[in-house]
Amino acid sequence: MRFAHIQLPASPEPTLCVIDEDDAIILSELYPGAPSDLTRLIEGGDDALTRIREALPGADRFPWAGQEFASAVQRPPVILAIGLNYAAHAGELGLKADAAPTVFTLWPNSLTGHHNTTSWPRELSENVDYEAELGVIIGRTAKNVTQDEALQHVWGYTVVNDITARNIQFSEAQWCRCKSFDGFTPTGPFLVTADEIDDPQDLHIWTIVDGHMVQDGSTGQMIRPVSQLISHLSSSVTLLPGTLISTGSPGGAGYSRDPQIFLRDRSTVTVGIDGIGELVTHCRIHD
Repeated sequence: MRFAHIQLPASPEPTLCVIDEDDAIILSELYPGAPSDLTRLIEGGDDALTRIREALPGADRFPWAGQEFASAVQRPPVILAIGLNYAAHAGELGLKADAAPTVFTLWPNSLTGHHNTTSWPRELSENVDYEAELGVIIGRTAKNVTQDEALQHVWGYTVVNDITARNIQFSEAQWCRCKSFDGFTPTGPFLVTADEIDDPQDLHIWTIVDGHMVQDGSTGQMIRPVSQLISHLSSSVTLLPGTLISTGSPGGAGYSRDPQIFLRDRSTVTVGIDGIGELVTHCRIHD
């Protein structure tokens, strides 16, 4: 199934909707006691998804095209990001892919949605880059899980654009700030449940900047697959339901191109993953 958080004009908070082809259905209106937010939806497990499917025929619908989307993931317990998880990307940045995954956090203020505008001050960075990433949403508490068990703890997947101020990334030892400006973590537009994705390591992933294809890869190129990342993280951290894991980016970053390509004022970035969707971000730089 597919879900999205849509900002309806009459609601102060994003509304969780079921996406059924071209239509959106407000989840909380499907039946009495239906989940009203992502946390409750995840807690409901397979039983909730079954009841939602049964309630879809005859439900009130509206077209999702043209609606204002919020971040696909709302209020995650934590956002964990994996760096240097594709050999081509590590190599183009001149950084070594270590024996263990490079792990850092992203701050919740960085989350934003599909077709939203991300802006930043020119004085902080004119070297802002894109990174297409597969986002993984944890559905069941994971602690010390094996690699074979790991995917059983995944609730679903989304598209992430891990936007990065490269000048700050290479001037500070930690990567949290350079990737956590307001709006630097667009997600969406959709959340796709795990049963819709046969193999998270067999997905085409790409980025288009201002009409030009700049990243064109496969999640099969990950150094460490999703299952290994979950197992590794859960060995030291209890992964709570709703946790978002951003799993790294393939080669083609703008920083490494000749000439370099950075996001400009009025740039448009489209990050796509087969089976999930395309996430569009508009960029503005202000003085």
